[in-house]
Amino acid sequence: MKIETDIVIIGSGIAALQAARVLSKRFSIHLITKSNIRNSSSYRAQGGIAAVISQEDHTSLHIQDTLHAGEYHHVEAHVEQLVKVGKDAVQQLINQDFPVDRTVQGDISLGLEGAHSKPRILHSGGDATGKVLIEHLIKELPQNVEVHEHEIAYELLLNTSGECIGVKTKNDSGDSIYYASYVILATGGAGSVYACTSNCPDSVGDGIALAYLAGAQITDMEFVQFHPSLLYINGTAKGLVSEAVRGAGGYFVDENGNRLMEGKHPLGDLAPRHVTAYEMYKERAKGNEVYLDISGIADFERKFPTITQICQENGVSISQERIPIAPGSHFLMGGVVADRYGRTSIPRLLAVGEVACTGVHGANRLASNSLLEGITFGKLMAEKLLLNGTKQWNFQEPPSLASDERLTLLAKETLQNEMLDKAGVIRSIKDLIKLQKLLPTYNQVEFFDFSGCTKQQIELAFMHITASLIVNAALLRKESRGAHIRTDFPSKCQDWQNKWVVFEKGKMNVRDGLYEQNQTANDVKAIFQ
Repeated sequence: MKIETDIVIIGSGIAALQAARVLSKRFSIHLITKSNIRNSSSYRAQGGIAAVISQEDHTSLHIQDTLHAGEYHHVEAHVEQLVKVGKDAVQQLINQDFPVDRTVQGDISLGLEGAHSKPRILHSGGDATGKVLIEHLIKELPQNVEVHEHEIAYELLLNTSGECIGVKTKNDSGDSIYYASYVILATGGAGSVYACTSNCPDSVGDGIALAYLAGAQITDMEFVQFHPSLLYINGTAKGLVSEAVRGAGGYFVDENGNRLMEGKHPLGDLAPRHVTAYEMYKERAKGNEVYLDISGIADFERKFPTITQICQENGVSISQERIPIAPGSHFLMGGVVADRYGRTSIPRLLAVGEVACTGVHGANRLASNSLLEGITFGKLMAEKLLLNGTKQWNFQEPPSLASDERLTLLAKETLQNEMLDKAGVIRSIKDLIKLQKLLPTYNQVEFFDFSGCTKQQIELAFMHITASLIVNAALLRKESRGAHIRTDFPSKCQDWQNKWVVFEKGKMNVRDGLYEQNQTANDVKAIFQ
């Protein structure tokens, strides 16, 4: 089946829905998601939205907190946009009746999370912020946004000018081809290439693999954030225990009730996530269990209904006042190189949200900046397209270079366990090289043909491609910075300051700055002429 439309959005999280809501004012949109529209990491988000709302707070403080948490591996101009434009974007949502939690006096209730200097986290429904926000955005989608569920995208299409003109997809009924003037990747992250994760089981980096196979630039793949507190029962992660729990007075303890973060960091239990995750990892590596002590939080069930339900479903009684936890993969700071308007190195291919790397999260994302990113950059990208978007006329494709070669793939569980063991919270050259030998090389898969594969085979191949990019970038960056921790290079190295590992068309390079000189300017004419 062939479908022609103005814009195709791949993904159904907050960035995708925010973009669709704004773009629908002018364009016809087809939104494609490989699961259902409510199955996304956005929907599961508990923590909230970081935004400067209080009179006691200031955007300069939020910017500084973001830079500090991310080890200053940022595009600072984009961090400024995230915080300043984001403040207005969040206020606009509130004005449009997005129901934020409030105090008994009617003021917006603001929480405190790790590495924030001020309480600035907005919640909705307690710890169900992502769910409430997704439902709010779905309710606002007009009829010219057509949603296709349970459909996986497996190939981006380019024309003879090198512009993105569409995408091939697959569902239970067969294959489809969508032709569009713009294709927007909003597929989220890749947490489920690891065995222990807070992400949805199908968050395996599809959008990154799609973009890489099409020739787009990919970067910062070594920076995978591990959240320190996933509910952990009998060797299995059962869900996230939000950082907001520590903001409300919870703290890390060992089996004997001893506090684990005392003397480890000035912010203690609210230290940046790479710090707390590393400490939990080290304690568990000794063979000890770790817990979140919630004894100091009054009305826990009312404040954290989602976490309470997850605990009850898994036989953990809140009355015991200790939640068993372990660190697990949570957020990918890297992805498809994009600017604040979503523009990638391929004209008419845009990326937004966790699949994109705009330089706003650095080496370690500040808590609750992820929902802010989806809201802010989804809006910025869409408004730019509303003003400057043009119709594509050249749908002529060059001769196919796809190969019938098949990749040698590990079983899904084997890959996930190997990634957690050898490219997880801590890495070493010995382990990374072992894992590298099990994966396809980053220059092996450029013209791989997925047309004859099942949905499960495509997803497994995408997992391997994404994993290979993570492992090779982690091997090349010979330092520890933020969420990338090397035992053989335990310190930050000045030579790696403001260096980006970039993959493109089967090559891996290190360059100064996220963007090549004039890269974005060159795209402007092609995309927004």
